[in-house]
Amino acid sequence: MLAGAIYALSLTGLSVYGQSAVSSAASSSVASGSVATSSAASAASSGATSSSVSGSTNTEATALTFSLTVTNPTAIPLASITANETSLATIPLPSTATPGATNTFLSGAPALPNPTSIVSSNYPTLDKVPPTDSDEVQQWISEVAASGISIPNITQTVLGGCPANAEAAADTSRCWWSCTGCVRDTDVQECPTKLTWGLTYDDGPSFYTPNLLAYLTANDLNATFFTVGSRCAQFPVTLQEEFMAGHQIAVHTWSHPYLTTLTNEQVIAELGWTKKVIKDVTGVTPNMMRPPYGDIDDRVRNISIAMGLTPVMWTRINATATFDTDDFDVHGGLASSYGVLNNWQNIITQANEIDTGFIVLEHDLFEETVQLATGYILPSAMNQSFDIMPVINCLNKPLSDAYIETNDNSTNPPAASGVTILIWFSGVVTLSSGAPGSASATGAASSSNSGIGLEVSGISIAQTLSGGFVFIALFL
Repeated sequence: MLAGAIYALSLTGLSVYGQSAVSSAASSSVASGSVATSSAASAASSGATSSSVSGSTNTEATALTFSLTVTNPTAIPLASITANETSLATIPLPSTATPGATNTFLSGAPALPNPTSIVSSNYPTLDKVPPTDSDEVQQWISEVAASGISIPNITQTVLGGCPANAEAAADTSRCWWSCTGCVRDTDVQECPTKLTWGLTYDDGPSFYTPNLLAYLTANDLNATFFTVGSRCAQFPVTLQEEFMAGHQIAVHTWSHPYLTTLTNEQVIAELGWTKKVIKDVTGVTPNMMRPPYGDIDDRVRNISIAMGLTPVMWTRINATATFDTDDFDVHGGLASSYGVLNNWQNIITQANEIDTGFIVLEHDLFEETVQLATGYILPSAMNQSFDIMPVINCLNKPLSDAYIETNDNSTNPPAASGVTILIWFSGVVTLSSGAPGSASATGAASSSNSGIGLEVSGISIAQTLSGGFVFIALFL
């Protein structure tokens, strides 16, 4: 992840996320608990004590600790994948979708919107935490308040990660993933089936995402893309291509902040605007999110759940070791391409030893991260016994369960907790897709009365809909 400096791309218009050493006093290796602390620059700026699961002794390594057995024949040499490399020409998208087309991978998907409708003036300033006084954010705040999900009164953290927030880091009750590795039952951290890899990429779409998409398509692979709202507004056609190719689209906030440092209202704005722009571009609303830097506690977690978003992390085998290749840090010069592949090789070893499947942290924001993925990591993975797929599929759920508009709740009810609600209805019942955590519930309906048990937290509701009557009873 990102540490100790603010980085700039050679291409204008694409944001890079991070904190300066002065303002942060700590790298995101502390905030995410994932980067190998052997990186001298990272450790010096952050005081980090966490490490990559890879066990690599030097993320700035100048050589591999193993022998490469398979690579992409067109791979860029490792020695050339560096922070100061000369950017190569990007490739065009494999195709561009036609507005009005339907996703052949997604049953029941609405027609694809026209990307020219995405106008910057309709959205907050790119790469800035959105204001909370807009009509949209005020509506989302009201929906969270009405969701019935309790938002814990947990104090915000300050920039600087665990060392700058010693009291919060020691408070296990807040379940701060960054510092303790704590997860709740609502979190996704691994795939249940051994040797199954839930393939994910964060921070795009970007200039280099088409390179990755071309490789994934050529090798019949699909992934989950945790997209930044500002990038979705900047690259709507690329986002549509990800979606139409059968990849899972999920939320990674609007401006990529440390969420535990924000107010409740700011967290809602970050998630809400990202959900909105994704729907505006693709026609569907995602129901999964990943917090930038892995920065999540029970306050942020419950806000996410109240907004219908299941948190997805990456595999962690103990409090300080996670499945992070460290690919993000190559662009900033804090890790080497050799160190990333040493990390990956050790992740392979660990993935074969654990009893579950796994999720790895990778990125499609930078040229270097895409070069490492397409040239080395993916060819190596395909040479293993791994079953590679999006996170939604690795959870044994269909792609349709990844979006509010196409999820019928039969196999993927909204993430929530606290009470059991029984819904009795006659005929087909459709819950409003605009409500937090809601979806179309049509799959189990019939002309006779039926009962559905949903795990949600909230309020007693009686609502009459066209064609049926819905009674929701609260049992404590």
